[in-house]
Amino acid sequence: MNAPRKGNMGFGQRTRRLAPLQVCVAAAVPGLAGGAVAGGLVSRALSRLADIPANPLIERLNAPRPNGPLPAHYRSMPVVPADLGAFQRLADRDALTALATPLGETLADTTPPGATAADATPAWSPPPTVVGPSSAPPVPIPNANSDSVPPTAVVAAPGTGAPDPVPAAMAEALDRLILRDDRANPLGAGDWGAARAAIGAFYAVRGFQPVWVDGDGLTTAGRAVAAQIARAPQDGLTVSGLSLPRKLSAPLDPAAVAAAEVALASGVVAYAEQASGSRLAPWRVSPVFAARPEVADPGEALAETAAASDPGARLAAFNPPQKGYQALREALRRVDERAEGATPGDNAAADLGAVSDAPAFSDDALVGAAARTAKARAHRSYLASAAPAAARRASARERAAILANMEIWRWEPRDMGERRIEVNIPDFSVAVMDGDRMVMSSRVVVGKPDTPTTVFSDRMRYVLINPSWEVPDSIIKKEIAPRLAHFTHLGYEVKTVGGRLIVRQPPGDDNALGRLAFMFPNDHAIYLHDTPARQLFAEDMRALSHGCVRVEDPERLAEIVLNWPESRLEAAIGGPERTVFLPRPLPIHIEYFTEFVDADGTLEERPDVYGLTQKVARILSTKSQD
Repeated sequence: MNAPRKGNMGFGQRTRRLAPLQVCVAAAVPGLAGGAVAGGLVSRALSRLADIPANPLIERLNAPRPNGPLPAHYRSMPVVPADLGAFQRLADRDALTALATPLGETLADTTPPGATAADATPAWSPPPTVVGPSSAPPVPIPNANSDSVPPTAVVAAPGTGAPDPVPAAMAEALDRLILRDDRANPLGAGDWGAARAAIGAFYAVRGFQPVWVDGDGLTTAGRAVAAQIARAPQDGLTVSGLSLPRKLSAPLDPAAVAAAEVALASGVVAYAEQASGSRLAPWRVSPVFAARPEVADPGEALAETAAASDPGARLAAFNPPQKGYQALREALRRVDERAEGATPGDNAAADLGAVSDAPAFSDDALVGAAARTAKARAHRSYLASAAPAAARRASARERAAILANMEIWRWEPRDMGERRIEVNIPDFSVAVMDGDRMVMSSRVVVGKPDTPTTVFSDRMRYVLINPSWEVPDSIIKKEIAPRLAHFTHLGYEVKTVGGRLIVRQPPGDDNALGRLAFMFPNDHAIYLHDTPARQLFAEDMRALSHGCVRVEDPERLAEIVLNWPESRLEAAIGGPERTVFLPRPLPIHIEYFTEFVDADGTLEERPDVYGLTQKVARILSTKSQD
């Protein structure tokens, strides 16, 4: 199976944005070196150094590169030429070398006016303060040569004229988070180091001012996000590894404010990234998954949540918005309620009937009516204890399957298109959707477990009427080459080009693609098509193809996607191959959902034909115990 393409990606094939450290540093540079608004939020526009407005530091960053290598004492310096304290030491030297080398020609000119040569340092000394708006006092910049972020970010406390110790406490708390956080990664497959740097950059731009906590405890915004984070298990998310603030008793000293603020910011980032798909990298679960979820950028997640009129609702919105996900979330709630209501000896659990591992009793060991009575009592006693356990096991399996399918929803594009096609592999079905309304549905045949259909999203672009079939090399090698004369007799065209065997089946009633093929060019060689093997649609288990998707009612599908009347399509069938482009490309999603809620609100379960649900559930279970 081919790897997902890296360029010209199709619909929904997106790369993970895991906030490289240089992006985080770039976002913090204007506030620390250029006098940007200290109380503002990290702008999503600051994604590259080129996007940052000119200031003295940026001018030096963009200075011409030296022709030769940097002197040894420069090579031993931290590679981020901005005074960013902890963020500087978290930097990856290889990734940020490009930021360091342009300074080679200009470092000699960076000694502040009036200073002696002894006062010169290898790094450029930025202005002594960051000046915010008139309402925000200046925030001194930490010393680049210190081993930790010192408490120099001191501003005047509002209305007192006395130094405000909160920014200094915030800098120290962020230093601990960025450099000395050794907890298990709460993001799963996400980059927790980069996320911590983004948290630091967010507060650096704010002048190290808190958002969620003040001296009286949680702010209104803080209470909203704390409540949403507490509801994380309702979406199957795990934030138990984070030390989130529980009960805050006023008044809080600056250190307590800073500790609670940083902890809650970590919770916001962990929730947003988990909700948007950071826990598992789908392609590492199985190569069948070619989806690329767009994991929330940690800096943007903090900024957007803090700026929202309802921060809790904004945080919740990082979960998938699709109706299918929301229905599974409700199903999870019902399963949990049922599990909470079950008690040992519950008659409802006993109604499960005989349990497969119930002990057997031999009449030879027991005699007469008394023996039969004892046997019955023993069996009832076993059921009374075992049936609830069996019910709990069944409930746990159902819950794990729901959680796995909710996780797979996180890998789908958030905007799947109003008008779209959805193929659900375990359900062996294709549906044309208009919003939440199903326009049509048809049975399909999908790939066998050893030649699976890839899970991905793209756009259908054209339909082949009366298609010919260019036989894939894998099928030629396994099935046709050993019986080449037989296939030639059946009308297949065989030739050799450059030493490669080419086999083509011309259009016709016996063509493997039937009379219609629905094309969305992709690296997986997957498409939808008609088939002459109509008998396969009567099978319950329809994982029978080489990977492509065979459609039971291709004529109706063609009429819908081409917007053609039935008579026009009938007139076009027969004769040479013809390519007809759709009026506009149509999103198509090849999905894998073994659990879903039908139109009547019933939770449906389908066979795990490729074993993917079980694998996702097992990985999630392992991660939840880390």
